[in-house]
Order: sequence, then structure tokens, then C-alpha cells
Amino acid sequence: MRRLPLLLAAFALLLATLAASAAKGKASGNLYATIQTGAGNVTVQLFEKEAPIAVKNFVGLATGTKQYRDPKGAKLVEGQPTDYSKAKWIKGPYYDGILFHRVIAGFMIQAGCPFSRNPKFAGQGGPGYGFGVEATPSLRYDRPGRLGMAHSALPDSNGSQFFITVAPQPSLDGGYTIFGQVVKGQDVVNRISKVATSPTDRPLKPVAIKHVTVYRSSKPR
Repeated sequence: MRRLPLLLAAFALLLATLAASAAKGKASGNLYATIQTGAGNVTVQLFEKEAPIAVKNFVGLATGTKQYRDPKGAKLVEGQPTDYSKAKWIKGPYYDGILFHRVIAGFMIQAGCPFSRNPKFAGQGGPGYGFGVEATPSLRYDRPGRLGMAHSALPDSNGSQFFITVAPQPSLDGGYTIFGQVVKGQDVVNRISKVATSPTDRPLKPVAIKHVTVYRSSKPR
């Protein structure tokens, strides 16, 4: 009977050792994403505590770990919500190759539409699902470089489209989720915002997202 307390103590020590080893091997620090574009790199810090749904969604799409509807199977009607009911669920780095389809000088740059290369339907697509706005009173569009979720007038229409501001935009407060902040590369954002555009704010010379790298670190790379 005397051996039982000793065995329990040894087991507890083993569990503590394993937990310490796991914690040591786990990356710590803030969550960042580097958006590689044809105009340069933009690094954002992601606000995982303030906007957990948007951040988890963005990270999952960017890294290819989250499923989304195959845009090839979508039914498109100009000016109408895209029908994904017959589209298959797929995985892969969602943002690779997508264009910034809407750019407004002094306001923001926008990307995330799978139909961005089609002028007729650019801005009309998403991942085939949606979720609501995460309004955080402590976060406002009070500075350049805010990373926000774009959505339509329909409820729960956040999905894959995002925008990055180039100036304070107080009119957006409370209506659009803020899920990150540019920490490196705001000059790249500003440069993209000033490219020549069509009457529908589409860049005349395409600016593409090459890849999005997500990592956790004590400071941005």
C-alpha cells in the first residue's frame, strides 16, 4: 500500500515533465501573416483574441487547412449572390494567385474574391460560406493599415474577402470586423492603392497575391 503514493507521485511528475516539454516546443508570441504580392510584401499582426472567428478563418484559408467551395462549380449571375450549392468542398492555399480587384486611393485595397480575374464577376465570390461581424469597441478604423473583413449587404456575409486601409475610416467602425494591423509594408499598401484603375476601381495592371505565410513569433519577420 505504501507504494501507491510513490507511484502516484511519479506519475504526476511524468505528466508535468511531458507538459513542460510540449510547452517548450510550442511557438510563442504574436500571430503574423506575410502577404506576398507582386508589388512587395505586407506583414500584418492578426488579432486572434479580439476577432477569433475571422482570424481562424483567414489562417485556415491561407494555409490550405480549411475547406471551401470549389469556385469552378459555382453558378454565377451578374449582380446576384453566387450559388455554391453544387460546388465541391476542396482544400488548398486559397489566396494564392488572387488579385486585388478593388482599389480606391485614400481609402483601401481589397482582395479575396476567387473570381478576381474575371472583370464581370470580380468581387462577387467567396469561400461558399459566411459568418457575422465581430465588433470590438477597443478596435477602430482610426489609423492606416487596419485589416478588415469585407462583406455584402446580406447578413453573415463575411467569408474570404478582406481589405487594408490607407487612412483612418471612422465610418466603418462597428460595421466591419478588424482582425489585424499592418506592421511592415504599409508603403506597399499605399503604392497599390494609387495604381491606375477602371471606373469600377479595378486596377488596370493586375496586382496579385503570390502567397500568404502565417507564423507565430515575438516580432514580425
